[in-house]
Amino acid sequence: MSEQTHDESSTTLKVGAYILIGIGSLSMLMGFLGCIGAIYEVRCLLGLYFTCLLLILIAQVTAAVIIYFQRDLLKHEMSTIVNTVLVNYTGDNKTSEHAWDYLQRTMKCCGWTGPSNWTDNVVIKSQTNNSQNLYPCSCRNESIAGTDIKETGLCGTLSSDWPVFTMGCVSSVEDWLLRNYGVILGVCVGIAVIELLGMILSMCLCKSVQQEDYTKVPKY
Repeated sequence: MSEQTHDESSTTLKVGAYILIGIGSLSMLMGFLGCIGAIYEVRCLLGLYFTCLLLILIAQVTAAVIIYFQRDLLKHEMSTIVNTVLVNYTGDNKTSEHAWDYLQRTMKCCGWTGPSNWTDNVVIKSQTNNSQNLYPCSCRNESIAGTDIKETGLCGTLSSDWPVFTMGCVSSVEDWLLRNYGVILGVCVGIAVIELLGMILSMCLCKSVQQEDYTKVPKY
């Protein structure tokens, strides 16, 4: 069952990555077409540039609305993915493990809802009878005295209480978003304004082109 969930989670991450790659590729193509259309005054390319910008703007607004109204479902999906990473964490050089270690170190948090999420880890559960208790190194609270701090992998302690942060990463991320929502909103509005300006300028230039002269377009 856990292997199936891991595969589903990996598929979800891959689909998200492919979507972002696709959007980036479309943006590069759109910018190239816009430049060619503006330089050589090709109304067709300018109209295509306007259409692509409009579609991207609509997609962004739609995505924002869906994320807002489906935030509980999104949080549940993220919880499933993260818990799968925590359960199968071994400290090997895996991208998902390094990403989670970085998040825990940066946000000073541990687990999804708290350090207890790590108790189901396969390696930690297999070492329960040993004198040393294993815990995730990236959760290490520097203010608590103990062994040297490592950035990744699993560390050992003789104490039954882990020297780790007590706050879960979901709470830390939510707090960070609340503290920086003004900056995030400003960036989103700025991007939308730039896209609107691009649409307006492309339409103005398109209307100013009285007759297309395709002889000016370079042939390769």
